[in-house]
Amino acid sequence: MQRVAVAVAGIPLFLWLNMQGGPYFLGLVLALSLMATWEFWRLATHRAHPPSIAILLPLTAFIQLDFYFGFVEYWEAILVTVMFLYVLELWRNQGSQFMNLGATLVGLLYVNLSFGSLLRLRISETKGAGSGEALVLLLFLCVWAADIFAYFGGRGLGGKFIKKKLFPRISPKKTWEGYIVGIAGSVLAAWLCSIYIPGFPDGRAIPAGLLIGVVAPAGDLLESMFKRDAGVKDSSGVIPGHGGVLDRFDTVMFVSPLLYFLSHHW
Repeated sequence: MQRVAVAVAGIPLFLWLNMQGGPYFLGLVLALSLMATWEFWRLATHRAHPPSIAILLPLTAFIQLDFYFGFVEYWEAILVTVMFLYVLELWRNQGSQFMNLGATLVGLLYVNLSFGSLLRLRISETKGAGSGEALVLLLFLCVWAADIFAYFGGRGLGGKFIKKKLFPRISPKKTWEGYIVGIAGSVLAAWLCSIYIPGFPDGRAIPAGLLIGVVAPAGDLLESMFKRDAGVKDSSGVIPGHGGVLDRFDTVMFVSPLLYFLSHHW
């Protein structure tokens, strides 16, 4: 009931913020990226000694704001951040420098490239690719559909028939049956988007939905891998009934860069 209550309140809020765009959507993505950075920092502290979170949060805010406002090219903002962390490690003498830098850079790139791509996707108006609002809505609806269909497909087909594990080392409950049904759910959601979402061109939605359905489980598996290595169940408890931002948005984070790339090359 707690999960449902949060979804009932959160989904309309997200839809409204996506519709408003501009600083409203920026505020949402900035808040999510800062919380995700804090969560990944907590995971990393189980294996390494990353810099203080008081240093990493401003760096995340700088990169996200640059994705939106374009102070410099976003790759330049990331390069400056990386070089700063390299030099910072010279003055730190905790644990392994390889482990510290590795955990810190993986976390910053994982969070900022994902949410930065989501920001760029929302403000994009690529010719022939549909409006940014429509693309973000397509992304979330396909991810939600793939997740719901995979859950019930895995419990139904996977419980009665083959029940072939998809990736038992990382996620023992995922099955190939759920994966296939999840792809079908994502394609179905994309087809409905092409009919009912204004501003989304025909012929683009279904390939995008297929891509999202195929790669969606990788985002969940990636975050599960990080949590297993850190020895924790949830990245945090900031979203009641859902865990943390990384737990709830792991698939969106993985798919956002791919959809942004696709929208500029179809």
